[in-house]
Amino acid sequence: MRHAQVMVDHSAGVEHYPGESKVAVAPVDGAMVCCGIYGVFEHTGIWLDGHVIELHGSGLVKAVSPQRFLNDRSGEQIYMVCDKHLQPLVVDGAAERAIARIYTYIEYHPWGNNCHRFTFECVSGEKSAVCSFYDFNVAVNRYFHRRLYWQPVRLGRFS
Repeated sequence: MRHAQVMVDHSAGVEHYPGESKVAVAPVDGAMVCCGIYGVFEHTGIWLDGHVIELHGSGLVKAVSPQRFLNDRSGEQIYMVCDKHLQPLVVDGAAERAIARIYTYIEYHPWGNNCHRFTFECVSGEKSAVCSFYDFNVAVNRYFHRRLYWQPVRLGRFS
């Protein structure tokens, strides 16, 4: 199933949106991942040691298995954001910032303080105004100064 097709014009600095490429990549700790939610929205998190650290809709930050990350969502696939050489985009400190937030609560709001803001703040180490998948992609594009390629994750031993 394809992800939300709201911004297929690639104006957010994205070369391949989730579902537009079938070339799978091996997961890398600290990388940003996403999955689809009923073909309308995306859910983002940080990959770490075979798990995804996510901000759940309850406001709890937790580490979940790839299967749990996909459960009760439309996606059958997790995607990782990469550069044009299909190397996952990772910044030092992102995984550590995500780990530090596990089992904390964040005042969650689906249109504001959500998974996209949480994930980008883990990457940047700074507060952000990111509130949508489009905003998230724009922010990641600007942060890394490169076009984004959302590639399927080769789960292998993690599935």
